[in-house]
Amino acid sequence: MRTYQEELKFIEKSSPNCWHIKKGFVDNMKVDGYFYANPSLEKLMFDELKQSCNSKGFGGFLPGMKQIANVAALPGIVGRSVGLPDVHSGYGFAIGNIAAFDVSDPKAVVSPGGVGFDINCGVRLLRTNLHLKDVSSVKEQLAQCLFDHIPVGVGSKGIIPMTAQNLEEALEMGMDWSLREGYAWAEDKEHCEEYGRMLQADPSKVSSRAKKRGLPQLGTLGAGNHYAEIQVVEEIYDQYAAKKMGIEFKDQVCVMIHSGSRGMGHQVATDALVAMEKAMKRDQIDVNDRQLACAHIQSEEGQDYLKAMASAANYAWVNRSSMTFLTRQAFAKMFKTTPDDLDMHVIYDVSHNIAKVEEHFIDNKQKTLLVHRKGSTRAFPPHHPLIPVDYQLIGQPVLIGGTMGTCSYVLTGTEQGMVETFGTTCHGAGRALSRAKSRRNLDYTDVLSALEQQGISIRIASPKLVMEEAPESYKNVTDVVDTCHAANISKKCIKLRPIAVIKG
Repeated sequence: MRTYQEELKFIEKSSPNCWHIKKGFVDNMKVDGYFYANPSLEKLMFDELKQSCNSKGFGGFLPGMKQIANVAALPGIVGRSVGLPDVHSGYGFAIGNIAAFDVSDPKAVVSPGGVGFDINCGVRLLRTNLHLKDVSSVKEQLAQCLFDHIPVGVGSKGIIPMTAQNLEEALEMGMDWSLREGYAWAEDKEHCEEYGRMLQADPSKVSSRAKKRGLPQLGTLGAGNHYAEIQVVEEIYDQYAAKKMGIEFKDQVCVMIHSGSRGMGHQVATDALVAMEKAMKRDQIDVNDRQLACAHIQSEEGQDYLKAMASAANYAWVNRSSMTFLTRQAFAKMFKTTPDDLDMHVIYDVSHNIAKVEEHFIDNKQKTLLVHRKGSTRAFPPHHPLIPVDYQLIGQPVLIGGTMGTCSYVLTGTEQGMVETFGTTCHGAGRALSRAKSRRNLDYTDVLSALEQQGISIRIASPKLVMEEAPESYKNVTDVVDTCHAANISKKCIKLRPIAVIKG
């Protein structure tokens, strides 16, 4: 085992906001690794590496830098393995790690660890025409109304009527199902990544156990870091882009919904990992870390996973659409008007945990790649054919959720991001403390009273989970966003602050 000083020989600063992990840092690296960080974020990364080198060892997962490098050793990877400023240790891939694989290379792989267990966990932002002064006097009632409308917490059950047949259709159709059933507006789809439907979805590749877990949970927020927040616009950095998104003034009220595919996505990932361990033995695929279980993209296991993952992604879009419907109902009830009159349009809906086939340039050659984004957000630049018509001049909106009680951001994609990060940027704050450490170090009553002092109304199903999601458990979201902005892989557009938080 190398000492910390020996490890440092493989790491060098390549620009003010970016570090380079050279080949040789771990065995079999096929491309270099890179990670973005400012001084306070890089300290966390190096401390983690140092801790893993000392004799006491390192608890849990491998340090983030090692995980970025191990991904760089996967068969068929092209370009670089990238860690974003919110990067932290995860299962197999670090959370905040992007990697792209050449679809035309028969050895190239797909790895469930590069998508994560909460498939298509993502964020949706709704605007309203309400001003902070319109909600100030009814904030507590509004928070309660939203909490009453959206089922939250571990094992929560949805109130959107679902049958086994409905579920099959939702898995295949995504937001087209929501539209058909009257839970979405036609224009919601336009402002959603993939238009809310991955066409390669095949529900027959989803196990009956996964479907059983998904059936009762549609239209539920879940627990952990998922939330619904009522937010107000605190700052506008790019007036033109904000106006295109329908953000006209400071203190404008918005709603942010952060959730994913719940137990169903988790089961799809678990099922795939079991199948891929067998496929690796058969196809003699070697990886540095057994958590990086994978299969050749073109193999039966690889294709089955991609079809099941697309189904789970569609489920997540239906889930967020269902909660959008419930949010619109809650606001309409509170303000005794219609969601339409409140201008409750979807600004955008982004995915954080997903693998997608995209066209990118590698060494000036256009290639078809399978891009794994885990804990990272697609951020395509202006004029990209895959972003909505009304955002063509500004680039794709990127939604960056903060931690409980801290600010969130809307960014826009850049051309530089296409060159350096496969059109990808950060997804949130990124954990700084493990969940277990957060529970040991923090007291939930302190966390709740701190939120109250900030004037934030809070509704929570399980107060004990609050410690895990306290701002102290996370990196500073402003540090993360500023690093992406300084590196020009995405640009700041709008800053939002919460006035009410709904959590599991």
